[in-house]
Amino acid sequence: MKRKLTINIGKLFGIIVYVLAVQQRRLVIRNLRFCYPEWHDDQIRKLARRVFKNFGITSVEVCQSALMSREKLSRRYRVIGEDILINALKANKGILIVTAHIGNWEVAQHYMNNYATPFSVVATRIKQAWANRLLNHLRSRFGNTVIDKKGGLPNIMQALRRGEIVALLIDQSRRKQGIEVTFFGREATATPAAALLAMRCKSTVLPMFCVRDPDGQLTIQVKPPLETIRTGDLRSDLKTNTQIMMNAVEEMVREYPDQWFWTLKPWKVAYPHLYREWEERRQKYKTRKKRRRAAARKTNSPVTPR
Repeated sequence: MKRKLTINIGKLFGIIVYVLAVQQRRLVIRNLRFCYPEWHDDQIRKLARRVFKNFGITSVEVCQSALMSREKLSRRYRVIGEDILINALKANKGILIVTAHIGNWEVAQHYMNNYATPFSVVATRIKQAWANRLLNHLRSRFGNTVIDKKGGLPNIMQALRRGEIVALLIDQSRRKQGIEVTFFGREATATPAAALLAMRCKSTVLPMFCVRDPDGQLTIQVKPPLETIRTGDLRSDLKTNTQIMMNAVEEMVREYPDQWFWTLKPWKVAYPHLYREWEERRQKYKTRKKRRRAAARKTNSPVTPR
């Protein structure tokens, strides 16, 4: 399928999702208003539509990649800053790639197959088992390793200490595990995992992002290494280094605002009122789930003879 046709089909799919996925549309618009308070409603809605169009294009590209050879995939993108990655590989001390849900983060990982150094991607397990198996197959079919984010810290550390490459999405964090940072000028939470790994393993930290150009061409941008601060104060250093990494993410999001996954909620701890209805819905879902489990246990419990 030609690139122009892929883009047009993806945009159409994105607009359909924009119309039908009411809750997600409201969430994207609310986040955009929060980050761009000076913008008019018309500007916000236009950008929201572009966000969903990008999601649609990305979805189509991911589906296409399942049927492509490594050679065909490599023709889908160009690379800026490859010399930075090559120099980092020469250091042979492990590379921690920090990235975000921007552009087409799924297709970008196949670029790393061009190097002999083993490459692992850290991913969050999806609740639907079939979807999890499918995504893991797409991510690993050219030799990449998928590390489950939950409980995966020891495996990540071992890979980095062996001099391998590990990619980690840092713009999403669990509420209890997040660390306070500033994102778009507002208090937010981010995962400290990347900062902790960089400090413990003394690995090179490379920001790397895959964004889409106006003509639809994917461009992988390899940024210069980030300096890891070590003062001996673990808590302070974690906060400082996480902020440095999130600054790199924010820079890309500001440059390509229509390509970030605006359904994420990094501000939910500091500004819970932004997501009150989503949190209420989540609590109701948890309550119903507990009741179903309790009912199932009651049904399956053995009958006590009189």
